[in-house]
Amino acid sequence: MSERLAIFAEGLFAAHNGKTAHGVIRYGTRDVVAVIDSTQAGRTASEVVPFSLHPVPIVATLGEAIDRGATALLFGVAPTGGKLDPDWRAILLEAIGAGLHVEAGLHTQLSEDPELRRAATRAGVALRDLRAAPADLTVPEGPYSRPDSVKVVHSVGSDTVIGKKVVTLELDRAARGRGRRSVYVPSGQTGVAIAGWGIAVDHVISDYVAGAGERLVHEGAQRGDLLFVEGQGGLFHPAYSGVTLGLMHGSAPDLLVLVHKAGTTALRNYPDLPIPPLPELIAAYEGTARPVRPARVAAIALNTAEMDTDEAARSAIAAAEAETGLVADDVVRFGPDRILDAVLEAL
Repeated sequence: MSERLAIFAEGLFAAHNGKTAHGVIRYGTRDVVAVIDSTQAGRTASEVVPFSLHPVPIVATLGEAIDRGATALLFGVAPTGGKLDPDWRAILLEAIGAGLHVEAGLHTQLSEDPELRRAATRAGVALRDLRAAPADLTVPEGPYSRPDSVKVVHSVGSDTVIGKKVVTLELDRAARGRGRRSVYVPSGQTGVAIAGWGIAVDHVISDYVAGAGERLVHEGAQRGDLLFVEGQGGLFHPAYSGVTLGLMHGSAPDLLVLVHKAGTTALRNYPDLPIPPLPELIAAYEGTARPVRPARVAAIALNTAEMDTDEAARSAIAAAEAETGLVADDVVRFGPDRILDAVLEAL
């Protein structure tokens, strides 16, 4: 696409809430000309968040981003609850007034806001809601409705915000590098911004989450025959377990990859709720999948980002392998090949 993005991440680019910005910069195909975050202005994205990989300049204002050639503004933040912060309305209106298309992956739908819609109509620009759900979703046909030749690998997690999307993207990219007809299947707003298609299933009416998961697989099957479906939430997370279960049953995977953040012991935002041991998580995911379509965990994708040394990371990986009897690795730190080998062998 010829579009040139400015990514809004005011005060949040360095935090986990900036994960949409990080993912689009690392994996997206559009030209990102600037990140807007006055608290990090003068630095580059890769200096602040090395995971971003690319030295996109960080600027303090929308005007500076426009001077760098921005034609669209992407909200690159993912606040808890996904609602539009009232303080962001001013920059939205400023961007629209300057002739920029605006896209956001919020539960707050920009296109349903009367003030923003009027402003966009006057300016002749688009409001793109990455979390908008198709209007014709329904319940799934069933777990064997796809062609037998299509294989589905689903990334599931011990918790939320631990890297399920990243694991899925890295496995897909490595599989395509080996000549496989592999497809990354996006199930969240960041993935939709990266891939240009998909459904943010956490915005779907609960009765239709499984139907959305199935549709994603059917649409992915039109693009390839090895589908890596991005996971959402966590099976035991009290806030997000619903989308986890619906997506898993709807996508009906052949295999699972369990993602876990090394060193974490409690669920995110619920410090009194411990994360079960890896063998219990494996048994829970496999047991939950079995009545619909049996799927076993093929490997453990460990996120060791908070470990200071490679030695500490390798120790954590070895411990996970000893605990589970499965191949474990960090697909970012050490590459995805060992996990991908385990997946392909299991298939």
